[in-house]
Amino acid sequence: MDPYTTGDDHLSLDDHILNLLADESYFGHPLHGALQDVMTLLESQLKRLESLTQISERSKPANGPNGRQLILSRYDHQISKLERSQKISDRYQAILNDLNKALHEASTHDQLTGLPNRRLMSDRCRSEDRRAQRLGTPYALLAIDVDRFKSINDTYGHEIGDQVLVAMADAFRRGLRGYDICARWGGEEFLALLGGTDLSMAVTVAERLLETVRCLSIEVSGATLHPRVSIGIAERRDGEEYSDVYRRADEALYSAKQAGRDCYMLADH
Repeated sequence: MDPYTTGDDHLSLDDHILNLLADESYFGHPLHGALQDVMTLLESQLKRLESLTQISERSKPANGPNGRQLILSRYDHQISKLERSQKISDRYQAILNDLNKALHEASTHDQLTGLPNRRLMSDRCRSEDRRAQRLGTPYALLAIDVDRFKSINDTYGHEIGDQVLVAMADAFRRGLRGYDICARWGGEEFLALLGGTDLSMAVTVAERLLETVRCLSIEVSGATLHPRVSIGIAERRDGEEYSDVYRRADEALYSAKQAGRDCYMLADH
C-alpha cells in the first residue's frame, strides 16, 4: 500500500515533498521545477475548493511551510464536503423530480377517477387531428354519459355518486383497448378517443363498454346499484377537427338518451 494515502500519512508526504524542494542539490533538476508547479497548482485548486465549500478564512490554515504541510489533508476535507454536497443535491433533485411529476399528473389527470382530464384529452385529440391530416388515418370519438346520474346523487348522496364515477372509470379501462384513451370530460360525462379506428370497429368497442358497465354492481346502504351509460359514436370526416367530431358524437349521445338509454347511437344516423 502507498505510504502516502490517507490519514496522518499526508503530513509525511508533505514533509517529503517540501524537503525535496528545499534540497539545493536538486536545484536545476528538471523534475524539481515540475514538482514545484504541481504544488502551486494544488494550492490553487485547493483555494477554489475552499471557495466552493464556503470555508471561512478563520478555519483556513496559514500560508507558508507550516500551512502547506496540511495541504493534502485540507484537499481531502474539501473533496469530502463536495461529495456530501453532491449527495444532498442528488436527493434534492430526486425530490424536485417527484414533485414535478406529481404536479404534472395533477394538471393533466382527474383527481377522482385518475383518468386524463379535459385538458389532456384535448391535446391528444389535436395530435390525432394532425396525424389524420398527415396520414389519412381514421379515428372515432365516443361520448359517454352515466344514465340518471343526478338521481343517484339526489338519492344516495355525492359520496356514492363519486363511487359510481370511480367504478365507471375502472370499467372503461377494462373495456377499452390498450392504446385507446378515455378521459373524464366533465361531471358524469366521459370521452373516449379511438385512434386508427373506423366506425365499425368503434361500434364493437362501444358494445364491449356497455357490457362491461352492465356487469357493475355497487352496494350502498342495503341497496345494490346497477349504473348504466349511453354512448354516442362519431368517426372523423375529411377536413374535420376533433371539436366537429365531438359535436356529432354528443348529438348521437343525446339520441341514445332519447332512445331509452343503456345503448349507443351513431352520429348522423
